[in-house]
Amino acid sequence: MFRARRPLFLPLALLLPLTTACGGGSDAGDASAGKTVTVTVGYQSKTINTVTAGTLLRSLGYFEEELTAQGRKDGLTYRVAWQDYATGAPITAQMTAGKIDIGSMGDFPLLINAARGKQLKEPTRLVAVTGYNLRGGLNTVVTAPGSPLRSLADLKGRKVSSSVGSAADGTLVRALRRAGIDPAKEVRKLNQQPSVGASALAAGSVDALSQFVAWPGLLAYQGKATALYDGAELNLPTFHGVTVREKFAERRPAVLDAFLRAQRRATDHLRTRPIAAAETVAKETGLPAEVVHLYNGAQGIATFDPALRPELIAALKEDVPVLKEAGLVKDVDVDAFVDAEPLRRALPNLAYPKASLPKPELWLKGQASTRTFDSPAQLLKAVKGAPVRAAYVPDAVTGTPWFADRAVWVADGSRWLAFMTRSGAERYVAGHAGSRTFPYADAVRLAS
Repeated sequence: MFRARRPLFLPLALLLPLTTACGGGSDAGDASAGKTVTVTVGYQSKTINTVTAGTLLRSLGYFEEELTAQGRKDGLTYRVAWQDYATGAPITAQMTAGKIDIGSMGDFPLLINAARGKQLKEPTRLVAVTGYNLRGGLNTVVTAPGSPLRSLADLKGRKVSSSVGSAADGTLVRALRRAGIDPAKEVRKLNQQPSVGASALAAGSVDALSQFVAWPGLLAYQGKATALYDGAELNLPTFHGVTVREKFAERRPAVLDAFLRAQRRATDHLRTRPIAAAETVAKETGLPAEVVHLYNGAQGIATFDPALRPELIAALKEDVPVLKEAGLVKDVDVDAFVDAEPLRRALPNLAYPKASLPKPELWLKGQASTRTFDSPAQLLKAVKGAPVRAAYVPDAVTGTPWFADRAVWVADGSRWLAFMTRSGAERYVAGHAGSRTFPYADAVRLAS
């Protein structure tokens, strides 16, 4: 790391032995030149909608670069300690213990983060967003292949694995209620970590699994699950974001600014080089790049941008009652938790990305880029006989991208439409005389 040049007149503190901040957290100590400050960042490598504040950011080294530049200004040497976790809960526990400075997690865990911080007198702030979907498409309910379950209504009396306190569990609770099912009395819900739930689904000990990115896509890609319910049917935004300890933000505003600038650079990298970003995240996490791209690609389920969009904050407020009912929080003052000032300070010209509907997309083997198409029919014609690595198609109603070979295809006259779920396709067919469903292979053959 860069060390500032020695000034002509040294303050007394610099004549003493240098100290190093370590063990997590960088509140302690003063800002004497030459001091090493450790900034501890908690992230979830496999929750891939946080990659611009975690896995991808770490691999690119942008935060370290920004801190090196900051060190030239303030005479400090900065060191980043990255800590990887499976969920947001341990990040919150470490933050409220003063051991993690900056963390990233989903919207429901963010609310728990806010509540715990206030309760334990170690308040936190939401300062940025990583990835989001304005309809809620980041959460999905899946069943095992060949399951007799065809719609959410079929879950009545069944066993469902979920992670209580997660956005995916919030999706499950809301969706069941819309289907006329009491989630507390008419479904046997098992509170399990995603990996445990995935194993339970494969073993047949649960009938369905409700989880967040990237588990549904991963299981579908592996042929171990079929989508039963698309979270985008709720039409309620869901997102992942960046939280910071209030004490840290007040003591080290320049460091927080450096993080937000680095996050924006990582976001730009993901947008301009989506395949390279997917390959990087895949290498770091062990997830298939095809699954990473399903969520994080240019036509993916998530949109990446740090901006604290009003739609997302409004959705966060709607999430509070769900967590209160589950007994996970008493209340959360969302307005006090959200702090837009650091983004305005670090990225004064930040603007929302333009909204656009995902297009069908084809990734061929050996290619470092993908092709997009204006219609599902064009995609079907392009995949026939091609060395396909992955093909993606948006749901005809919700717009949620899904693997083309895992989608349910419908022919309506000369038009081809794709649906993420069987129930979505059946609803369409019921309302459009003459239309019918087809397996993917038949759709490819007939469209060509």
